[in-house]
Amino acid sequence: MRRELGSVAAMAAILVGCQFVALVLAPLFAFGGFQAFQDPGDVTNTVVYIVMILVFTAIILGLVRYRRQHLARYVILGSIFITLAFILLLPFFFLLDTLAGGTLDITTAANLATVLAFAFAAVLIYLLVKYPEWYVVDTVGVVTAAGVTAILGISFGTIPAILLLLGLAVYDAWAVYRTKHMITLADELTSQKLPILLVIPKKPGYSFREQKRLKEQLAAGEEREAMFVGLGDLIIPGILSVSALTFMPPSGGAFLGLLSNEWIAIGTVLGSVIGFLVLMRFVLKGNPQAGLPLLNGGAVLGFLLTNFLVYGYLNIV
Repeated sequence: MRRELGSVAAMAAILVGCQFVALVLAPLFAFGGFQAFQDPGDVTNTVVYIVMILVFTAIILGLVRYRRQHLARYVILGSIFITLAFILLLPFFFLLDTLAGGTLDITTAANLATVLAFAFAAVLIYLLVKYPEWYVVDTVGVVTAAGVTAILGISFGTIPAILLLLGLAVYDAWAVYRTKHMITLADELTSQKLPILLVIPKKPGYSFREQKRLKEQLAAGEEREAMFVGLGDLIIPGILSVSALTFMPPSGGAFLGLLSNEWIAIGTVLGSVIGFLVLMRFVLKGNPQAGLPLLNGGAVLGFLLTNFLVYGYLNIV
């Protein structure tokens, strides 16, 4: 138990870090019009997004079932490449503009940023394919998680975001405990060293490239040399914290230098961390656990509690 505390702390730090980076990126993406949905307050966005997740999962599971794992690998790698390039585009644009002191015209800056974003994404994918060690996988995963969290957070108003978190929590529990297809998916794609899971070694010298299949280790009752957290477990709870920052009114003036919506965003992050710590009590027993019920539940409770404390009543928009 004691030697695993470092891994648990590292996972908690990554969870918090991804959400805070997403909170910093969110205004940039909102300024650039990167919302995934035209009307963030439309609750049907939640249904659309959940259906998209189900369809994509079904496609990947179908490819795995019919022994087309390599095709599934290419689909996921291509998706990650496009996502990374999209995420990096605006940060590179503003970086170039800052370095040039505002002297670059918008078209030139946009073209250069596009080239840099796609080039950097290509380098990351190349490293992932040629040298899929745990720190390469984690780097790609963290960059992807922070950017996707920011984009989805500005795409869902607080009500659609809460419904999304609750819906995906139910789905995650069903997929892990009932059908177990999420375990099958994680086992197959982890064996291909794809960044659908972040890898936190428990001891020095661990190599993800030598990692056995997760199902084999579970069946043999072997102690795992690393801890794993799904990329969705980083992204989904953070959607609500970014949504709170983006859409909650900053009324009532600043308290300790922070506005109302900023306090609610921080409270949501802290709620997800508390859910994570409860989750770890089960994870350390060695069995696969559905992360989103506790992570999302903690985030929603953190949002509601901070919301009430800030406004004196529940103000959900």
